[in-house]
Amino acid sequence: MKLIAQAKLKTDPEQTSALRSTMEQANACCNWLSGQAWEHGIFSQFKLHKLAYHEARRLFPTLSSQVVVRCIARVADAYKLDRKTRREFKPLSAVSYDARILRWYVLRQEVSIWAIGGRLRLSYEVGERQRALLTTLQGEADLVFSDGVFYLSQVCNVEEPPIIEPQGFLGVDLGIKNIATDSDGNQYAGGHLNGLRARHARLRAKLQHKSTKSAKRLLKKRSRKEHRLSHHVNHVISKRLVERAKDTTRGIALEDLKGIRERVSVRKAHRRQLNSWAFYDLRQKIEYKAKLAGVMVRLVDPRNTSRTCPVCGSIDKANRPDQATFRCQACGFSGHADIIAAGVIARRAAVDQPYVSA
Repeated sequence: MKLIAQAKLKTDPEQTSALRSTMEQANACCNWLSGQAWEHGIFSQFKLHKLAYHEARRLFPTLSSQVVVRCIARVADAYKLDRKTRREFKPLSAVSYDARILRWYVLRQEVSIWAIGGRLRLSYEVGERQRALLTTLQGEADLVFSDGVFYLSQVCNVEEPPIIEPQGFLGVDLGIKNIATDSDGNQYAGGHLNGLRARHARLRAKLQHKSTKSAKRLLKKRSRKEHRLSHHVNHVISKRLVERAKDTTRGIALEDLKGIRERVSVRKAHRRQLNSWAFYDLRQKIEYKAKLAGVMVRLVDPRNTSRTCPVCGSIDKANRPDQATFRCQACGFSGHADIIAAGVIARRAAVDQPYVSA
């Protein structure tokens, strides 16, 4: 499995200036290469290298040959998604490094990194988990500049344990009011996070309306704060769900919510909540943590999971009169809607769906 280890670089003003200049030159080279690719309709790495390498070396003489090679690869990768728009690179966008221009000294917590003016020997800071990941580093690293600090994001190859054959499934219902609810009845409420999001939205609107220097400074200071909080909450929830499934020798059953924002229509007052719903981020965290723990993850069809009665199988929109309540119109069975939906998800994952010919 590929995971990312992030290390914070310790730089003095001179080293900071050298790395900034390197990023600016590399991104200028990427923009020129992107223009060549767009003009000639050549987007593969091999053909773009053949077309533009020597000219790029002439136009950007401060960059080493290997940095130019990485720039060509980066531009080719940028056009893999689609070729409908020309790709542009910001002056301080992340820059890719490989083993020829970056070397890790994990035991000493140092790196040797190429920069304009010569290689730099820098120390770095990491946590225990990141330090363990760096022992399995493999492939490229990205040099990232964020909030005045340089980081290296290194790809690491972690060996996955074999998946344990599950003895049943732990169903997980994802939502906005309750971020996650499992079929054992455990709920991970989202009220605190949703309240903070609403508060941040009001504060952002107020500061943007003021548009003063101090307001812009505060906006910059608070940038990505909500994003970091959401990621932290999702890490905590995913860790608990995977631990519960592993301890009970079960797999994890999730709804496949891909495209949910296009399928669901909500009132204007609730659009912000739907668009800030980080369900896919939570799913990714559950999936990679489950792989590391040997826990199976199975995706199920999300249709009518919150409207299906687990007793009689009746499906009716009226079975869910409000967000928290489930009351079957056919047999009268009732309970908490999210817990019942999680149980339905668990049962769907446990049943092998038969193949039906069209």
